[in-house]
Amino acid sequence: MAISIFFSANIYQVSVAEFNRDYSRQQSLISHSQLLPPSQNALNDFLEQRQVQYTEAKERILVRLIVINGFILISGGFISYYFARRTLKPIEEAHEALERFTADASHELRTPITVMQTEIEVALSDPGLTLPEAKEQLESNLEELAKLTYLSEGLLRLAQLDNNDLTRAKTSVKPLVNSVIDQVKPLADKKGIVIKHSTVADATIAAETTSISEALMIIIENAIKYSPEKSVVTISVKKDVNQVSIAVSDKGRGIKKADQAHIFERFYRTDKARTKQTTSGYGLGLSIAKNIVELHKGTISVASTINKGSTFTIYLPLA
Repeated sequence: MAISIFFSANIYQVSVAEFNRDYSRQQSLISHSQLLPPSQNALNDFLEQRQVQYTEAKERILVRLIVINGFILISGGFISYYFARRTLKPIEEAHEALERFTADASHELRTPITVMQTEIEVALSDPGLTLPEAKEQLESNLEELAKLTYLSEGLLRLAQLDNNDLTRAKTSVKPLVNSVIDQVKPLADKKGIVIKHSTVADATIAAETTSISEALMIIIENAIKYSPEKSVVTISVKKDVNQVSIAVSDKGRGIKKADQAHIFERFYRTDKARTKQTTSGYGLGLSIAKNIVELHKGTISVASTINKGSTFTIYLPLA
Protein backbone atom coordinates (compact mmCIF):
# COMPACT_ATOMS: atom_id res chain seq x y z
CA MET A 1 0.00 0.00 0.00
CA ALA A 2 2.87 2.35 0.82
CA ILE A 3 4.45 1.63 -2.59
CA SER A 4 1.12 2.22 -4.33
CA ILE A 5 0.62 5.58 -2.56
CA PHE A 6 4.20 6.62 -3.35
CA PHE A 7 3.79 5.94 -7.07
CA SER A 8 0.28 7.47 -7.13
CA ALA A 9 1.60 10.70 -5.61
CA ASN A 10 4.38 10.85 -8.21
CA ILE A 11 1.94 10.12 -11.04
CA TYR A 12 -0.35 12.90 -9.81
CA GLN A 13 2.53 15.40 -9.55
CA VAL A 14 3.85 14.54 -13.02
CA SER A 15 0.34 14.76 -14.52
CA VAL A 16 -0.39 18.14 -12.91
CA ALA A 17 3.01 19.44 -14.05
CA GLU A 18 2.22 18.37 -17.63
CA PHE A 19 -1.20 20.04 -17.42
CA ASN A 20 0.41 23.25 -16.17
CA ARG A 21 2.98 23.30 -18.97
CA ASP A 22 0.35 22.56 -21.60
CA TYR A 23 -2.04 25.17 -20.16
CA SER A 24 0.67 27.84 -20.03
CA ARG A 25 1.83 27.06 -23.57
CA GLN A 26 -1.70 27.31 -24.99
CA GLN A 27 -2.37 30.53 -23.09
CA SER A 28 0.84 32.05 -24.43
CA LEU A 29 0.05 31.00 -28.01
CA ILE A 30 -3.45 32.50 -27.83
CA SER A 31 -2.24 35.76 -26.28
CA HIS A 32 0.47 36.28 -28.93
CA SER A 33 -1.50 35.02 -31.92
CA GLN A 34 -1.22 37.44 -34.89
CA LEU A 35 -3.42 35.52 -37.34
CA LEU A 36 -6.69 35.81 -35.50
CA PRO A 37 -6.50 38.38 -32.68
CA PRO A 38 -9.33 37.54 -30.29
CA SER A 39 -11.56 40.02 -28.52
CA GLN A 40 -11.01 40.46 -24.84
CA ASN A 41 -14.37 38.87 -23.92
CA ALA A 42 -13.80 35.90 -26.19
CA LEU A 43 -10.32 35.46 -24.78
CA ASN A 44 -11.60 35.62 -21.22
CA ASP A 45 -14.34 33.08 -21.97
CA PHE A 46 -11.86 30.74 -23.60
CA LEU A 47 -9.39 31.02 -20.76
CA GLU A 48 -12.13 30.48 -18.20
CA GLN A 49 -13.29 27.36 -20.07
CA ARG A 50 -9.73 26.07 -20.23
CA GLN A 51 -9.36 26.69 -16.49
CA VAL A 52 -12.51 24.64 -15.81
CA GLN A 53 -11.25 21.80 -18.04
CA TYR A 54 -7.88 21.95 -16.33
CA THR A 55 -9.47 21.74 -12.88
CA GLU A 56 -11.78 18.88 -13.93
CA ALA A 57 -8.86 16.97 -15.44
CA LYS A 58 -6.91 17.25 -12.19
CA GLU A 59 -9.94 16.12 -10.22
CA ARG A 60 -10.50 13.14 -12.53
CA ILE A 61 -6.87 12.07 -12.15
CA LEU A 62 -7.12 12.43 -8.36
CA VAL A 63 -10.40 10.50 -8.15
CA ARG A 64 -9.08 7.68 -10.35
CA LEU A 65 -5.92 7.38 -8.28
CA ILE A 66 -7.98 7.29 -5.08
CA VAL A 67 -10.26 4.60 -6.54
CA ILE A 68 -7.27 2.55 -7.71
CA ASN A 69 -5.58 2.82 -4.31
CA GLY A 70 -8.82 1.93 -2.57
CA PHE A 71 -9.15 -1.15 -4.77
CA ILE A 72 -5.53 -2.10 -4.07
CA LEU A 73 -6.09 -1.61 -0.33
CA ILE A 74 -9.21 -3.80 -0.23
CA SER A 75 -8.08 -6.51 -2.66
CA GLY A 76 -4.54 -6.47 -1.27
CA GLY A 77 -5.93 -6.85 2.23
CA PHE A 78 -8.00 -9.88 1.28
CA ILE A 79 -5.17 -11.45 -0.73
CA SER A 80 -2.68 -10.82 2.09
CA TYR A 81 -5.07 -12.35 4.61
CA TYR A 82 -5.61 -15.38 2.36
CA PHE A 83 -1.90 -16.02 1.89
CA ALA A 84 -1.17 -15.35 5.55
CA ARG A 85 -3.76 -17.95 6.58
CA ARG A 86 -2.43 -20.32 3.95
CA THR A 87 1.11 -19.85 5.26
CA LEU A 88 0.10 -20.21 8.90
CA LYS A 89 -2.10 -23.27 8.39
CA PRO A 90 0.74 -25.85 8.18
CA ILE A 91 2.46 -24.11 11.10
CA GLU A 92 -0.72 -24.39 13.17
CA GLU A 93 -1.16 -28.02 12.15
CA ALA A 94 2.46 -28.76 13.05
CA HIS A 95 2.00 -27.04 16.41
CA GLU A 96 -1.18 -29.01 17.14
CA ALA A 97 0.54 -32.24 16.04
CA LEU A 98 3.47 -31.45 18.34
CA GLU A 99 1.10 -30.88 21.27
CA ARG A 100 -0.70 -34.17 20.58
CA PHE A 101 2.62 -35.96 20.15
CA THR A 102 3.96 -34.59 23.44
CA ALA A 103 0.80 -35.50 25.32
CA ASP A 104 0.62 -39.00 23.81
CA ALA A 105 4.33 -39.67 24.32
CA SER A 106 4.13 -38.55 27.94
CA HIS A 107 1.15 -40.84 28.52
CA GLU A 108 2.74 -43.83 26.83
CA LEU A 109 6.02 -43.35 28.72
CA ARG A 110 4.25 -42.82 32.03
CA THR A 111 2.20 -46.04 31.85
CA PRO A 112 5.01 -48.66 31.99
CA ILE A 113 6.96 -46.55 34.50
CA THR A 114 3.90 -46.40 36.78
CA VAL A 115 3.34 -50.15 36.43
CA MET A 116 6.95 -50.92 37.36
CA GLN A 117 6.91 -48.51 40.28
CA THR A 118 3.69 -50.01 41.68
CA GLU A 119 4.90 -53.60 41.30
CA ILE A 120 8.26 -52.83 42.93
CA GLU A 121 6.60 -50.98 45.85
CA VAL A 122 4.22 -53.90 46.43
CA ALA A 123 7.08 -56.39 46.29
CA LEU A 124 9.24 -54.40 48.72
CA SER A 125 6.38 -54.04 51.20
CA ASP A 126 5.82 -57.82 51.26
CA PRO A 127 8.00 -59.32 54.05
CA GLY A 128 7.22 -62.83 52.91
CA LEU A 129 8.43 -62.37 49.33
CA THR A 130 9.87 -65.67 48.06
CA LEU A 131 12.58 -66.15 45.44
CA PRO A 132 10.15 -67.42 42.73
CA GLU A 133 7.90 -64.41 43.38
CA ALA A 134 10.90 -62.09 43.15
CA LYS A 135 11.92 -63.66 39.84
CA GLU A 136 8.37 -63.29 38.54
CA GLN A 137 8.46 -59.65 39.59
CA LEU A 138 11.77 -59.09 37.77
CA GLU A 139 10.39 -60.76 34.64
CA SER A 140 7.40 -58.43 34.72
CA ASN A 141 9.72 -55.43 35.09
CA LEU A 142 11.79 -56.65 32.15
CA GLU A 143 8.62 -56.80 30.03
CA GLU A 144 7.81 -53.20 30.91
CA LEU A 145 11.40 -52.17 30.18
CA ALA A 146 11.16 -53.88 26.80
CA LYS A 147 8.03 -51.83 26.07
CA LEU A 148 9.88 -48.66 27.05
CA THR A 149 12.80 -49.61 24.82
CA TYR A 150 10.46 -50.31 21.89
CA LEU A 151 8.70 -46.99 22.42
CA SER A 152 11.90 -44.96 22.76
CA GLU A 153 13.34 -46.58 19.63
CA GLY A 154 10.18 -45.70 17.72
CA LEU A 155 10.28 -42.10 18.92
CA LEU A 156 13.98 -41.85 18.05
CA ARG A 157 13.32 -43.26 14.57
CA LEU A 158 10.56 -40.71 13.97
CA ALA A 159 12.86 -37.89 15.10
CA GLN A 160 15.55 -39.14 12.71
CA LEU A 161 13.10 -39.25 9.81
CA ASP A 162 11.84 -35.75 10.58
CA ASN A 163 15.36 -34.36 10.24
CA ASN A 164 16.97 -36.73 7.79
CA ASP A 165 17.80 -36.30 4.12
CA LEU A 166 18.09 -39.86 2.84
CA THR A 167 20.93 -40.88 0.56
CA ARG A 168 19.19 -42.66 -2.28
CA ALA A 169 20.59 -44.99 -4.92
CA LYS A 170 19.07 -47.01 -7.76
CA THR A 171 17.43 -50.10 -6.27
CA SER A 172 15.64 -53.01 -7.88
CA VAL A 173 12.20 -53.59 -6.35
CA LYS A 174 11.91 -57.35 -6.88
CA PRO A 175 14.89 -58.50 -4.77
CA LEU A 176 14.01 -55.88 -2.14
CA VAL A 177 10.48 -57.29 -1.73
CA ASN A 178 11.79 -60.88 -1.72
CA SER A 179 14.29 -60.00 1.01
CA VAL A 180 11.59 -58.50 3.24
CA ILE A 181 9.31 -61.53 2.69
CA ASP A 182 12.15 -63.86 3.77
CA GLN A 183 12.55 -61.83 6.99
CA VAL A 184 8.86 -61.90 7.96
CA LYS A 185 8.24 -65.51 6.90
CA PRO A 186 8.96 -66.95 10.40
CA LEU A 187 6.30 -64.63 11.86
CA ALA A 188 3.81 -65.81 9.23
CA ASP A 189 4.70 -69.48 9.80
CA LYS A 190 3.86 -69.16 13.52
CA LYS A 191 0.26 -68.31 12.59
CA GLY A 192 0.11 -70.66 9.61
CA ILE A 193 -0.26 -67.70 7.25
CA VAL A 194 0.71 -68.14 3.61
CA ILE A 195 2.39 -65.19 1.88
CA LYS A 196 1.59 -65.01 -1.82
CA HIS A 197 3.44 -62.49 -3.93
CA SER A 198 3.50 -61.60 -7.59
CA THR A 199 5.68 -59.17 -9.52
CA VAL A 200 4.28 -58.15 -12.88
CA ALA A 201 7.55 -56.54 -13.92
CA ASP A 202 10.69 -55.57 -12.07
CA ALA A 203 11.25 -51.85 -11.57
CA THR A 204 14.10 -49.62 -10.47
CA ILE A 205 13.55 -46.91 -7.88
CA ALA A 206 15.81 -44.32 -6.26
CA ALA A 207 15.77 -45.37 -2.62
CA GLU A 208 17.67 -45.98 0.56
CA THR A 209 17.29 -49.74 0.70
CA THR A 210 17.29 -50.02 4.50
CA SER A 211 14.53 -47.44 4.97
CA ILE A 212 12.24 -48.75 2.22
CA SER A 213 12.70 -52.29 3.54
CA GLU A 214 11.72 -51.01 6.99
CA ALA A 215 8.56 -49.37 5.67
CA LEU A 216 7.57 -52.46 3.70
CA MET A 217 8.30 -54.72 6.66
CA ILE A 218 6.04 -52.61 8.90
CA ILE A 219 3.16 -52.97 6.44
CA ILE A 220 3.64 -56.73 5.96
CA GLU A 221 4.08 -57.40 9.71
CA ASN A 222 0.85 -55.50 10.42
CA ALA A 223 -0.94 -57.58 7.78
CA ILE A 224 0.30 -60.77 9.47
CA LYS A 225 -0.50 -59.57 13.02
CA TYR A 226 -4.07 -58.57 12.20
CA SER A 227 -4.87 -61.56 9.98
CA PRO A 228 -6.57 -64.67 11.34
CA GLU A 229 -4.55 -67.87 11.57
CA LYS A 230 -4.12 -70.00 8.44
CA SER A 231 -5.15 -67.14 6.16
CA VAL A 232 -3.40 -65.56 3.19
CA VAL A 233 -1.44 -62.32 2.86
CA THR A 234 -1.00 -61.18 -0.74
CA ILE A 235 1.80 -58.92 -1.98
CA SER A 236 1.67 -57.61 -5.53
CA VAL A 237 4.08 -55.33 -7.37
CA LYS A 238 2.91 -53.42 -10.45
CA LYS A 239 4.78 -51.02 -12.69
CA ASP A 240 3.15 -48.03 -14.36
CA VAL A 241 4.61 -45.37 -16.62
CA ASN A 242 6.05 -43.18 -13.87
CA GLN A 243 5.76 -45.25 -10.70
CA VAL A 244 5.73 -48.65 -9.09
CA SER A 245 3.07 -49.80 -6.63
CA ILE A 246 3.54 -52.37 -3.86
CA ALA A 247 0.21 -53.58 -2.47
CA VAL A 248 -0.12 -55.69 0.69
CA SER A 249 -3.54 -57.28 1.29
CA ASP A 250 -4.76 -59.23 4.32
CA LYS A 251 -7.95 -61.04 5.33
CA GLY A 252 -8.26 -59.41 8.74
CA ARG A 253 -11.10 -57.60 10.44
CA GLY A 254 -10.66 -54.45 8.39
CA ILE A 255 -10.51 -50.81 9.45
CA LYS A 256 -13.49 -48.53 9.96
CA LYS A 257 -13.91 -45.67 7.50
CA ALA A 258 -13.58 -43.10 10.28
CA ASP A 259 -10.24 -44.60 11.36
CA GLN A 260 -8.69 -44.83 7.91
CA ALA A 261 -8.00 -41.09 7.78
CA HIS A 262 -6.04 -41.23 11.06
CA ILE A 263 -4.18 -44.53 11.10
CA PHE A 264 -0.97 -42.90 9.85
CA GLU A 265 -0.94 -40.44 12.75
CA ARG A 266 1.48 -41.01 15.60
CA PHE A 267 0.10 -43.01 18.55
CA TYR A 268 -3.23 -43.50 16.77
CA ARG A 269 -4.73 -46.92 17.30
CA THR A 270 -8.07 -48.15 16.08
CA ASP A 271 -10.80 -49.52 18.30
CA LYS A 272 -10.65 -52.89 20.03
CA ALA A 273 -12.29 -54.62 17.09
CA ARG A 274 -9.02 -54.13 15.25
CA THR A 275 -6.60 -54.65 18.13
CA LYS A 276 -8.22 -57.21 20.39
CA GLN A 277 -5.62 -59.75 19.40
CA THR A 278 -2.56 -59.93 21.62
CA THR A 279 -0.33 -57.68 19.56
CA SER A 280 1.99 -55.11 21.02
CA GLY A 281 2.44 -51.63 19.62
CA TYR A 282 2.12 -47.95 20.26
CA GLY A 283 0.69 -46.77 16.96
CA LEU A 284 4.09 -45.63 15.64
CA GLY A 285 4.71 -48.20 12.90
CA LEU A 286 2.44 -46.79 10.20
CA SER A 287 3.60 -43.26 10.98
CA ILE A 288 7.21 -44.36 10.48
CA ALA A 289 6.30 -46.12 7.23
CA LYS A 290 4.47 -43.04 5.94
CA ASN A 291 7.42 -40.76 6.76
CA ILE A 292 9.85 -43.07 4.97
CA VAL A 293 7.68 -43.29 1.86
CA GLU A 294 7.18 -39.52 1.73
CA LEU A 295 10.94 -38.94 2.08
CA HIS A 296 11.23 -41.02 -1.10
CA LYS A 297 8.72 -38.72 -2.86
CA GLY A 298 6.07 -41.43 -2.73
CA THR A 299 2.65 -41.92 -1.18
CA ILE A 300 0.92 -44.60 0.87
CA SER A 301 -2.81 -45.36 0.96
CA VAL A 302 -5.23 -47.80 2.55
CA ALA A 303 -8.43 -49.43 1.36
CA SER A 304 -10.35 -51.54 3.83
CA THR A 305 -13.67 -53.30 4.30
CA ILE A 306 -14.90 -54.45 7.70
CA ASN A 307 -14.64 -58.24 8.15
CA LYS A 308 -13.07 -58.63 4.70
CA GLY A 309 -9.57 -57.23 5.07
CA SER A 310 -7.34 -54.30 4.23
CA THR A 311 -4.96 -53.36 1.44
CA PHE A 312 -2.05 -50.98 2.03
CA THR A 313 -0.41 -49.68 -1.16
CA ILE A 314 2.93 -47.92 -1.43
CA TYR A 315 3.53 -45.81 -4.55
CA LEU A 316 7.11 -44.90 -5.41
CA PRO A 317 8.42 -42.97 -8.43
CA LEU A 318 10.65 -44.82 -10.85
CA ALA A 319 14.33 -43.96 -10.95
